[in-house]
Amino acid sequence: MGEIIYKRRIVDEIVKYLDSKEVIVIYGARQVGKTFLLKYLIENYLKKNVFYFDLELPNLLELCNQGAEGIFKYLIQKGADEKQKIFLIIDEIQYMDNPTKFLKIIHDHYPSIKVLVSGSSTFEIKKKFKESLVGRTINFEIYPLSFEEFLIFKGKGYKLGKENTKLINDELVEFAEEYIRFGGYPKIVLEKSEEKKQAYLGQIISTYVRKDIRDLGNIRNISSFNKLLELLASQSGQLLNVLEVSDTLKINRETVLEYLDLLENTFIIKRITPFHKNLRSELSKNPKVFFLDTGMMHLLWLKEFPKVILGSSFETFVFLELMKANKKINFWRTKNKQEIDFIVKDKEFYAIEAKYNFSNLDNKNLNLFSKEYKCKTITVGLKGEKKGKYIWELLKEFEVR
Repeated sequence: MGEIIYKRRIVDEIVKYLDSKEVIVIYGARQVGKTFLLKYLIENYLKKNVFYFDLELPNLLELCNQGAEGIFKYLIQKGADEKQKIFLIIDEIQYMDNPTKFLKIIHDHYPSIKVLVSGSSTFEIKKKFKESLVGRTINFEIYPLSFEEFLIFKGKGYKLGKENTKLINDELVEFAEEYIRFGGYPKIVLEKSEEKKQAYLGQIISTYVRKDIRDLGNIRNISSFNKLLELLASQSGQLLNVLEVSDTLKINRETVLEYLDLLENTFIIKRITPFHKNLRSELSKNPKVFFLDTGMMHLLWLKEFPKVILGSSFETFVFLELMKANKKINFWRTKNKQEIDFIVKDKEFYAIEAKYNFSNLDNKNLNLFSKEYKCKTITVGLKGEKKGKYIWELLKEFEVR
């Protein structure tokens, strides 16, 4: 029996573009499931006249580097029907010498070929994709599993919504805690043994984060880069003061900024800016930094998975769920250090506090902000006497409105 390939939520967005002319580009970190996503599309939507190239194989990389004409001849020799649409799927396109020229020629001169490509780094692809591709690509980002996808991978068919019974919510809380501890990388989610989860995630960190990304950025000071990773993991959900980081690690400010850009473009961290009515003021304030996977964050910070859920891990979880639901997210902080975790503009305007234990909530800042900006205030939590919403209830509310 073949391996089960689960459907990711982003599939429904991608299939809308299968009949269009643009090159479909799928970005994401290693091991988040890009290859399985492509295979799911092949098995469920494309089915025939499909050719899959993995550019980690040297012979296929060499063939692609020879140019579009050679590829076209190769596809015909392999039995492609040129009277029908030919689907060419290229995994890890960043390995090509000049992907821009290749994709431009196929897009402009071979209308029968529809190309889907994946890449592990926007950093590398941005270096290699030139402006001449503007208007010729449609881009999608794929992240570790969302909580809803995590439940599907676990074989749990919950209908997440506002009407869940207490028993269902109690079960979901347990799953949410498991998800927060170990993160959302598909291989880690599917592995039952905690020991193996740690070993596999450790491998992802050592090969992708510590080696591939380091090589991509041509980083010479490996020790400083590794210390920065650990520092950021310990500060997920906190304000990022670049000068403080620079002083702590004894590396100059420009290098810190360079490393941060590299980590953001390779899907390890995300920075969000403060909410402010004056955009110039918003852009001049310190951002908040979040890790894009709580399991990875725990191993880099604590060197193990925590036994209990930490406040910063819960806040990171809430951020990731909002981000994966495509919400525009800011935070609010005054000079007096009054702070609200997330400001989200949906159809309505929301101020959101993330408190693992509902009973730790202090409404003072929410009330202050709400009075000033006339918005809806919500606490998202998991434990204690419920005084707000669970994240799955909040996301359902966004969908309904």
